[in-house]
Amino acid sequence: MLLTLVILLPAVSALALLTIPSSQPETIRRAGFAAALIVFMLSLGLLWQFESNAAGYQFESDLPWIGIPDIHFHLGIDGISLWLILLTTFLMPIALLASWGITERVKAFFCLFLLLETGMMGVFASLDLFLFYVFWEVSLVPMYFIIGVWGHGRRVYAAIKFFLFTMAGSTLMLVAIVWLYRAAHTFSVPALLAHRELFSGPEQGWLFLAFFVAFAIKVPMFPLHTWLPDAHTEAPTAGSVMLAAVMLKMGTYGMVRFCLPLFPEAAGRHAPWIIALALIGIVYGALVAMVQPNIKKLVAYSSVSHLGFVVLGVFAFNQIAMDGAVYQMLNHGISTGGLFLLVGMLYDRRHRFEIAEYGGLSTPMPIYTSFFLFVTLSSIGLPLLNGFVGEFLVLVGASQARFVYSIIAGTATILSAVYMLWMYQRVFLGENTNPANANLPDLSLREKTVAIPVMAMALIMGVASGWFFKPMEASTARVVKQTGVPAHVKNAAPATYEGGTR
Repeated sequence: MLLTLVILLPAVSALALLTIPSSQPETIRRAGFAAALIVFMLSLGLLWQFESNAAGYQFESDLPWIGIPDIHFHLGIDGISLWLILLTTFLMPIALLASWGITERVKAFFCLFLLLETGMMGVFASLDLFLFYVFWEVSLVPMYFIIGVWGHGRRVYAAIKFFLFTMAGSTLMLVAIVWLYRAAHTFSVPALLAHRELFSGPEQGWLFLAFFVAFAIKVPMFPLHTWLPDAHTEAPTAGSVMLAAVMLKMGTYGMVRFCLPLFPEAAGRHAPWIIALALIGIVYGALVAMVQPNIKKLVAYSSVSHLGFVVLGVFAFNQIAMDGAVYQMLNHGISTGGLFLLVGMLYDRRHRFEIAEYGGLSTPMPIYTSFFLFVTLSSIGLPLLNGFVGEFLVLVGASQARFVYSIIAGTATILSAVYMLWMYQRVFLGENTNPANANLPDLSLREKTVAIPVMAMALIMGVASGWFFKPMEASTARVVKQTGVPAHVKNAAPATYEGGTR
């Protein structure tokens, strides 16, 4: 019941917000933020009651929903989905607090974000493929309106592009889901895993590709990434935060939850070219980020590079890389979410994203400058901060598949330091040459309250990563075991590995 309550409470809260008159925007803001905060507090109960040594699903609820076809409201989480749900509930109240300056259609804005929260958490907890697809689509609609209504500049173009790309992948996935039901007469994920022999023939490759393309668009992987820079650049701050920190992880989560366990033979056959695309995305994203004149686009392209690490870790097919991939999902959510929050604070003051508009901000905004440096170092993977742990494990695990993977991916860690620190130098250091920046106010109490929890989490995840690995180890080990070791992998991960940096 706790898991169901956590997932459905935001949607119920959104309905409750509709009863508040639009003439009371402050009440709507406070009620929406309070609802998101309560959901976060409740979600901590999932972590408190979670049994770390259990590899199976916990907090399961399985209720009949539709008789024909046999569809169930079936929810449950393991160590992988646990952390992604907690990432969602942690960032949602922060994103809403960062949106206090929204003055147009306040009620619709907060209602859509709460509905988005239910959709994203439902994706991570669904154990029925039809229910998974419903939540997948539920999360798409609010983000479309968030970008299209409250975004900047070419917001309508960005929203439509985001919607069309995602819908194209969703259609392929829906066809594959229908085919699976036709073969197994069930949408239940555990039942499908137990009867994988029903789709172990040549059709497995097509089913794998249908799921993979849908997830690759969502990640997004090169060359399906072109919707991301537009969506990020035009989205409001909170939209960019939740899109980068959580929604993109729906794609990588789908690869871990469905592509590998359901279609292991196809995953092994297709892994070499998928890894090649991941490596291209890692380097390409870093190189394109390096030449961006727009701060927000720079951070967006860094996501293409960072999430390439996740895909590389997933398809390296060993425990170390898989643990690193899941941890990198969380790291990217914290670091890139933090960057978008801070970039949004600067936009609130100047309404400009162009790097050339700034320079010497450390003088009028010393606290903001310090906060931005901390999150920047987290993003580039400085040891003792969260970004280092995930990338290191992915590189180690990838080297056990083929050492050249780590060599190529490792170049991006250097490039990330180049483009992030170069951007930081141009925006914050040197003399202020633009009079419009001379008297910019430093962070307010509300803005500090938004940024400090993100920075604290980046530090905790960097120095105490073992706390985070313990609940997920059994689940990642199960995924690796279900998938097996494909022929292209030269060396399996050591059997004695227990995960983390404990």
